[in-house]
Amino acid sequence: MKQLIRCFLLLAATAGFAQHANLESEYQAIEAKVIDWRHDIHQFPELSNREFKTAEKIAAHLKSLGIEVQTGVAHTGVVGVLKGDRPGKVVALRADIDALPVRERNDLPFKSEVTTEFLGEEVGVMHACGHDTHTAILMGVAEILSGHRDKINGTVKFIFQPAEEGPPPGEEGGALLMVKEGVLKNPDVDAIFGLHINSQTPVGTIRYKSGGVMAAAQEFTIRVKGKQSHGSQPWSGVDPILISAKIIDGLQTIISREANLTNEAAVITVGKIKSGVRFNIIPESAEMIGTIRTLDYDMKDQINRRMEEMITGIAKAYQGEATLTIRDATDITYNDPALVEQMLPTLQRVAGAENVKNSKAVTGAEDFSYFQREVPGFFFFLGGMTPGNTESFPHHTPDFKIDDSGMLLGVRAMTELTLDYLGTGN
Repeated sequence: MKQLIRCFLLLAATAGFAQHANLESEYQAIEAKVIDWRHDIHQFPELSNREFKTAEKIAAHLKSLGIEVQTGVAHTGVVGVLKGDRPGKVVALRADIDALPVRERNDLPFKSEVTTEFLGEEVGVMHACGHDTHTAILMGVAEILSGHRDKINGTVKFIFQPAEEGPPPGEEGGALLMVKEGVLKNPDVDAIFGLHINSQTPVGTIRYKSGGVMAAAQEFTIRVKGKQSHGSQPWSGVDPILISAKIIDGLQTIISREANLTNEAAVITVGKIKSGVRFNIIPESAEMIGTIRTLDYDMKDQINRRMEEMITGIAKAYQGEATLTIRDATDITYNDPALVEQMLPTLQRVAGAENVKNSKAVTGAEDFSYFQREVPGFFFFLGGMTPGNTESFPHHTPDFKIDDSGMLLGVRAMTELTLDYLGTGN
């Protein structure tokens, strides 16, 4: 039976490939353009909500293709609408366009030398997470699809999204603001696709997961109130640093002893603690900030509830007080199971079934999740590591590096997903 199923899938994949085989020469021809676009965007990166030049480049390209263009969406976002020759569904394709406050350490001919001010400090600016590749890939997809309106039954909406890494403090931005401004409306989107290149996945490989694939990210702040005293007389005060230590220790038991980790992974991390001014003073207060990562809505609710109970309880036990504030940063990146099942054969066709890997969820986060909260979505990972490499270049680091040859599969995948989802003309 398994052999019969494999034969059936192979026949289906072969038939599908033949259907769009006329695009292969266009894929090959556009690869150099995509690489050039990526190098240019990489060399001149811009931080979240400040992607002015990047947006101009994208908008000019889409307009040159005869695509209807809207700019200034969620501050600096660009949206293109391509209508096929026949009516049908609406599919959205998303690429994020912002860079990070990281000083590049790579020795590349297109290395970023850009610096700017971020939170009052001078920082380098670098595409240290591959958003330059996402942008270039989607520009390539737009160029190919714009020349084949006759193959499109419906409408394609190209969403170039700013501030995926998070807007600056005090500002709105990213996917959440785009949704708020109606990016999935007029025309109403039926499904959305997105990808993320990965420096630790070999070129030519695609990784995916049905259901929760990336975690919800929440930011929390814990404020502890004690009673100030001389460091030599701790009995005369209430030590907020001690209480903070007990809280940090207690929070980890929520993960290690209460969360059902056989369902999904979960993380609580305290990333910063601030308290005190002098070696011989027990301070009056302490503050901690950190992150919560969850892949299951029930686990998210349970962890949030138990954190509140534990933090206030521990502080009270040591004669202090504590408050907890939690802010959602991203939702769970949730791949619609029906959409994954429908579109998986397309990815297997373009990459080869052996190169499409069903992978485990990751505790990183993506605000693509806010699009998926509104419409069915499918988000997958694209290989960007040179085949045979034993050393990878982690995301969000000065040494992050992507192999240019990985982008062509991204162009193929996003184009074919679009055509297969909408259906092709006769």
